[in-house]
Amino acid sequence: MATLGYARVSSEKQSLERQIHALTAEGIPPERIYVDKKSGATTDRPGLRKLLDYAREGDIIVFHTLDRLGRTVRDTLNLIHDLTDRGIGVRNLADPINIDTTDPEDSMGQLAVVLLAMFAQMERTYTAERAAHARAVATAQGRRVGRPVLVSTKQIKYAAHLREVGHTMGEIVAETGIPRSTLYRHLAPRLPEPVTAAGTPAVLPVKPRYRRTGSPWPRHRWGRSGVCGRWHRPVTTPPWCVRPSAKPHA
Repeated sequence: MATLGYARVSSEKQSLERQIHALTAEGIPPERIYVDKKSGATTDRPGLRKLLDYAREGDIIVFHTLDRLGRTVRDTLNLIHDLTDRGIGVRNLADPINIDTTDPEDSMGQLAVVLLAMFAQMERTYTAERAAHARAVATAQGRRVGRPVLVSTKQIKYAAHLREVGHTMGEIVAETGIPRSTLYRHLAPRLPEPVTAAGTPAVLPVKPRYRRTGSPWPRHRWGRSGVCGRWHRPVTTPPWCVRPSAKPHA
């Protein structure tokens, strides 16, 4: 029987030090502590996969809080259920409710798992809602949201100058090192090339909305009525265009 540890943070900028310190204080050696720097919204994590492959019957997986294992109720309960079927227990350290699934007959422990999984998902939902609201407020106030701009005004002006003198977008990307998507976002669209001697684009004639045939009536198709939803022939179809029935009336 071995005691394994698991620690996770959601991004590369976050630190695992606090969780690793808590796991090592429980006597778990660092080589048996598996780590991930990835969102808990998915179970496709390299550290978690290695941990599940290494764990054997009788082992115990220890984590700081249950939300480190997963942030959705379905994924967390499915994962713990699969581990229980394999004879592998899980235990938390810092949650307000203690979890220890080594006893499958402990109904209170099972209830604690469900409650903590629900709290973790609710926290994730509220965090996403608060972030979306903050972005909406910032946008309404005219502030830019998202990642910071990595190009300077001088670089954008130089890229605009290169385009004005005839360089293609690929040449500008190679010359300045600015990504193509960033250039399209910051540079104004090109004006249409003049096609007349006056130096202005030619005005194309407006295409008719339907194609005329020999008949003065417009060409229509069968359509669905907006009132009753039945298929009908347009009322503008002249009577001489209606196909006669195959069987004459008696």
